[in-house]
Amino acid sequence: MLNDIKAVIFDLDGTLIDSMWLWESIDIEYLGRYNIELPDTLQSDIEGMSFTETAQYFKDRFNIADSIDKIKSDWNDMAWEYYKHQVELKDGVLEFLNYLQENNIPIGIGTSNSKELVELIINKYNISHYFTSIRTSCEVNKGKPYPDIFLKVAEDLNVKAEDCIVFEDVPNGIIAGKKAGMKVCAIYDEFSEAMDKEKKELADFYIMNYNELKKTIA
Repeated sequence: MLNDIKAVIFDLDGTLIDSMWLWESIDIEYLGRYNIELPDTLQSDIEGMSFTETAQYFKDRFNIADSIDKIKSDWNDMAWEYYKHQVELKDGVLEFLNYLQENNIPIGIGTSNSKELVELIINKYNISHYFTSIRTSCEVNKGKPYPDIFLKVAEDLNVKAEDCIVFEDVPNGIIAGKKAGMKVCAIYDEFSEAMDKEKKELADFYIMNYNELKKTIA
C-alpha cells in the first residue's frame, strides 16, 4: 500500500476520529428548532460538502433565515461538547502516525469539518505535530467529491498528487481522492457500513482499522 508513497493525507471525521455518528443527532436537534423532521436522504445529500456548502444547503432547502455564519456557529456550539468529551481516535491511528513521522513521510488533513472543531480535536489528543498541512474544504473552491481539498494539501506538502495516498471513509471522499490522481484507502466506519460495497469498488485498498497496517509497517 505504501510503496512509492511520499505523503499521506487523511480525512478527519470517520477516518482519523470516530465522530460521524454525532452529526445526525445534531441535524435532528437543529432542524427540530424549526419543527422540521430530518429527511431520510439528508446525510447522503450533504456527503462531502464543506461546512460552508452544507450551511448554504440547509439555508436554501429549509428556508433558514439565519446567516451562513450563524448556522455554522450554531453547529460548532452544538458539536463542541461531543468533540471535547466523547469523540475518540480510530483504533491504531497513533501507531500509524508515529510510523509515518519516524519515516519522514509528510502527513496532511483534508476535511469537510470546521477549522474550530479540527483544532479542538487535534489539541485534545496532542497530535498537531504530526501534520504539516491541515486544510478544510471551506478554504478551497469546492468540497468533495471535487479534488480541490486534497490537491491543496498535496501542494502544501510539496508532493505530487500521484505520490500521495488518501485515507477516507465515505464514497464522495474516495472519489475526491481518485479525481486528484491519488491512491485511496477506504476505512470502515459504522456510519457508512451500508456503503462498504461501493467504498471497496471505488478505493484502491480497504481496511477495517489501522491495526491492519501493522504487518505493512513492521
